[in-house]
Amino acid sequence: MTLKTISAVLLGAAVGAQTPFAWPEGKRVAVSLTFDDARTSQPIAGLEVFARHKGMHATFFVEPRNMTKNLDGWKKLVAQGHEIGNHSDTHPCSGNFPWSRKNAVEDYTMVRMEADITKAERDTESLVGVKPVTFAYPCGSKFIGRGEGTQSYVPLIAKRYLAGRGFRDEAANDPMFADFAQLLGIESDGMTFEQMRDTVKTAEAQSGWVVFAGHEIGPAGNQTTRAAELDKFLTWAGDPANGVWVDTVEKIARYVQSKRRR
Repeated sequence: MTLKTISAVLLGAAVGAQTPFAWPEGKRVAVSLTFDDARTSQPIAGLEVFARHKGMHATFFVEPRNMTKNLDGWKKLVAQGHEIGNHSDTHPCSGNFPWSRKNAVEDYTMVRMEADITKAERDTESLVGVKPVTFAYPCGSKFIGRGEGTQSYVPLIAKRYLAGRGFRDEAANDPMFADFAQLLGIESDGMTFEQMRDTVKTAEAQSGWVVFAGHEIGPAGNQTTRAAELDKFLTWAGDPANGVWVDTVEKIARYVQSKRRR
């Protein structure tokens, strides 16, 4: 047997050894649809879209103060089985964003960040009776401080939450490798149905977990996941032939966690 033949056999064996992740009920890929900031359109347009697709639930990463603008709507989302996650109290981002200059992560300490997160958690539970178990990093930023004093606050999220989601990432999550405290989040704002579908189809080849991250739900606009495109996507994902499991970050994370323990 030549060296070339031996290499081909070994490569074939390695590829064959990679068995697909066992998603439930024969599903081939998982999807979590997530939305940030507790935007006013979410418990209105979002509620309407998801109501047409029974059994499909999303995760809403909220800032509690924004929920008070339509508290009844948020309570309806909770009653319908959607997840409420934590997105901080004051949404600290880099001071390079002018609107965040007075609340810049570059000026935070770990104590201040934990206090912000804790307040949001308590206020959310007070408003809708749900204690968040997942978190989304505001602006996708996972650090505090600057220069040699820069620190990651990923360990803080890992200690307190089942999962933490990033933003504007480029790939699906490998269920057996992904760091739950740093799940990759792909922006859904502005995407067409075809783009969302193709993202999921690409992930299916690796039995991946796609976590979409959006903001407004409605017609085309800035930071908007278009309601019509979302509706088309949910219709496609709801077809059993396509093998897609759509559910909250919490439910999918707990399922993956159970598989990792075996």
